[in-house]
Amino acid sequence: MSFASLGLNENLVQAINECGYTQPTPIQQQAIPLVLKGGDLLAGAQTGTGKTAGFGLPMLQRLSETQARPLANGRAPVRALVLTPTRELAAQVEENLRAYAKHTKLRTLVMFGGVSINPQMKALGRKVDVVVATPGRLLDHVSQRSIDLSRIEMLVLDEADRMLDMGFIRDIRRVLALLPKQRQNLLFSATFSDEIKALAEDLLHKPEHIEVARRNATAETISQRFFEVDKGRKRALLSYHIGHHNWRQVLVFTRTKHGANRLAEQLGKDGLPAMAIHGNKSQGARTKALSEFKNGGIRVLVATDIAARGIDISELPHVVNYELPHVAEDYVHRIGRTGRAGSNGEALSLVSADEKPLLKAIEKLIKQSADLEQVAGFEPDPNAPKEAPEPARGNRGRNGGGQRNGGNGGQRNGQRAGGNRSGGNAQRSGNRSGNGDGQRTGAPRRRSRPQAEHSS
Repeated sequence: MSFASLGLNENLVQAINECGYTQPTPIQQQAIPLVLKGGDLLAGAQTGTGKTAGFGLPMLQRLSETQARPLANGRAPVRALVLTPTRELAAQVEENLRAYAKHTKLRTLVMFGGVSINPQMKALGRKVDVVVATPGRLLDHVSQRSIDLSRIEMLVLDEADRMLDMGFIRDIRRVLALLPKQRQNLLFSATFSDEIKALAEDLLHKPEHIEVARRNATAETISQRFFEVDKGRKRALLSYHIGHHNWRQVLVFTRTKHGANRLAEQLGKDGLPAMAIHGNKSQGARTKALSEFKNGGIRVLVATDIAARGIDISELPHVVNYELPHVAEDYVHRIGRTGRAGSNGEALSLVSADEKPLLKAIEKLIKQSADLEQVAGFEPDPNAPKEAPEPARGNRGRNGGGQRNGGNGGQRNGQRAGGNRSGGNAQRSGNRSGNGDGQRTGAPRRRSRPQAEHSS
């Protein structure tokens, strides 16, 4: 099957060929014809299977087939909106859409926090057809009246499950209230939780339903291995694996920002160039670290779960869980950074004694058993005292009082009084970045997450 056979026009097929795409993936084969028909769609697929092209290509074709009348001020309206949970994912999606639209007259724009809002406002003064945004920064533009959402023809929620995990549901509903009722809605997600299905019922009208892989499945292209090791020897074992096997590009996940910084520094002392990427880093630092990692300037990128959905590196060979995630679903998203687009990848997990309950939760989720291996010289000490597992602390915003961290602009402290929620007055008191991007809290969330990682 070819892209042309799916009903895409010559301009898009030419751009796809220039991007190096040859055959559509299963999600693209199913989604593209359905989106071209103009109906709503609820679609799920394993991460790395080409969801962006699945919604982006037919969206661009539908927009190119019609013209929108100007706004009252004479400007061309924004006609399509893509919402994503993180800055990295927003930048990645917009970059792809821009490449697909190369031979059309359509123009795209990405907007997220952590950078100055002024260039984005200036760009909105020109013709922009498609906006890819994080919810916080989009609402900042709405409050400053730099964007008009009244002519949106197509709405895409990308990685919708992650947006709900990060507490963005209120912001999503605020955005929905600003959109015209008549529009095409596309909801794409790596997993289908009960909360996603509830959102779909509110958002979508008689949607088509696609799911090309079972819920929370791991890709068959990923080799998963689990190594038993004492907590205090994890860093030494990680360095051994990288050096002994001469790995040149390794993405390593930790639970906390401080842990990511410390591990990157320690690996550097071991002679393994490394950088950390997480929510406390400025957008410039995050972009630099990702660029250095992609071009081979550093061998190791140490990340928190904020990067689990936002890093797209073709043929990334190795992912390491330095610490197992508290939430089992995050394991699927982490290792999904490798084995993408049909390439083979390897995912290693370093498991200490206190993480055995977390490992059992992962085994139950992915419906696979984890055979624990040992490396000679790094065997666990059977006489070592057993540590209690680190508790998974919920965000302080779970019952209404929470912290909201955004980019790196000027911060403003304040309290927001909410209305009656769940039988009581909910207050949201927080440290909000003036750049308007980051995790939104204050509403009940479907599961508890560690306090360590907040902002997007």
